[in-house]
Amino acid sequence: MKVRTLYLKKNTVKILDQRLLPSRIYYINCKNLKDVYKCIKDMAVRGAPAIGVSAGYGMYLASLEKKFKNLKDLKDYLKKSGEYLVSARPTAVNLSWAVNRIMKSVRKFSSSQVLKLMEQIKKEADRIYNEDISINKGIGANGAKLLKRGSTVLTHCNAGALATAGWGTALGVIRSAHKQKKIKLVYVDETRPYLQGARLTSWELLQEKIPRVLITDNMAGYFMSTGVIDAVIVGADRIASNGDTANKIGTYSLAVLCKHNRIPFYVAAPLSTLDMKIATGKKIRIENRSSDEVTFINKKRISPIGVSAVHPAFDVTPNELITAIITEKGIIRPPYIKNLKKIA
Repeated sequence: MKVRTLYLKKNTVKILDQRLLPSRIYYINCKNLKDVYKCIKDMAVRGAPAIGVSAGYGMYLASLEKKFKNLKDLKDYLKKSGEYLVSARPTAVNLSWAVNRIMKSVRKFSSSQVLKLMEQIKKEADRIYNEDISINKGIGANGAKLLKRGSTVLTHCNAGALATAGWGTALGVIRSAHKQKKIKLVYVDETRPYLQGARLTSWELLQEKIPRVLITDNMAGYFMSTGVIDAVIVGADRIASNGDTANKIGTYSLAVLCKHNRIPFYVAAPLSTLDMKIATGKKIRIENRSSDEVTFINKKRISPIGVSAVHPAFDVTPNELITAIITEKGIIRPPYIKNLKKIA
């Protein structure tokens, strides 16, 4: 896909405003840490890997914000900046992973030159960006092995190039499989309430000329029951050490439907999405977003004034409903408690 999710140019992070897609392609110029924070918080950029890449560059921008007298002042400021950035969205582990990776690089820095540390932070952020693309292509290649020629798959939300630095995770698998002529059709859940499937995934598939059809979320069970779906592939925002997976709200429902209809349910995610510090999905903090995202569409109210709404942005799929987890290092199958430890 020719449109880039984000990139750094002349100490400005250019972030594609995904809230405007597919109607308009517009890049937000992020000059400082707060600009990046706002893009993450307000979902101008979204998708766990893309959030992580944005965070890496956000930390670099933080290092440019002041004229630091010495190395200690810079390191102290970066520590506070990282804590601030991580608070933007609590569920996607790639956000804290990227910040921690930058801070690890900062702690290891041995020179006393402030400018040298700034250069090192930029190099590390660039590595996070470039690695994300190669990792996603590895996920795509591994996942494509699971699909037969002429497969019809269903995906939820957007786990494509727009959710990453490029290529995609779940959509990366579909993209790789399509190149091998394995994809007959992709069913795209619209993904209420934010419509990432309708606005973003269908747009990406259109750009790539991959056969696709858009459905509302509550149609998924019907199509599964007719036998036309061969597999469901989704992304992930955080995977617990036992394989429980947090992803966009509605994912758990799909997994239950797959179990009943005996359809493989695959999770595609980089190893950076694994959170080996938590035992189960019950420990994953679920982000609750504004009710306006439910009661309004394109700034137009769709419910009566006075009707309240709730919006948990994610749900957790128990490991027993997941057929396999596709990573850049291979395909992981149950028992996840044992097999995730081998690869993490």
